[in-house]
Amino acid sequence: MDNEYQVPEHRKSNFFSVLVGMLIGSLAGAVTMLLLAPQSGEDTRSQIQEKGIELRDRTTAMVEDAMAQMRQDRNLLTIGGKRKAKELLQQGQTLVVEQLDRVSDAAQAGKKAIQSSSGL
Repeated sequence: MDNEYQVPEHRKSNFFSVLVGMLIGSLAGAVTMLLLAPQSGEDTRSQIQEKGIELRDRTTAMVEDAMAQMRQDRNLLTIGGKRKAKELLQQGQTLVVEQLDRVSDAAQAGKKAIQSSSGL
């Protein structure tokens, strides 16, 4: 039951590795394309600007997706934590009641023992 609310560390690590890999790959591809394409400097600058805007937009979308996923994971962990705390509180209350019953039983037994020993 606990596992359904926990986000595996390798999943977080893999997600960010993929994100970084995509960013680096996009940059490398854009630079390679620009360096190998025979065109004027003005066209190249224009293309660099367009690709920069495109890369910025992609990065923004990826970061927003990552943040949404992190919020969802946080919410799942919070819900799981609250459930676990409630379960532990109930277990603690049950243990307290059991211990009070034992103490009460022991006190009653002690009282009876004292009464029976003084009545001899």
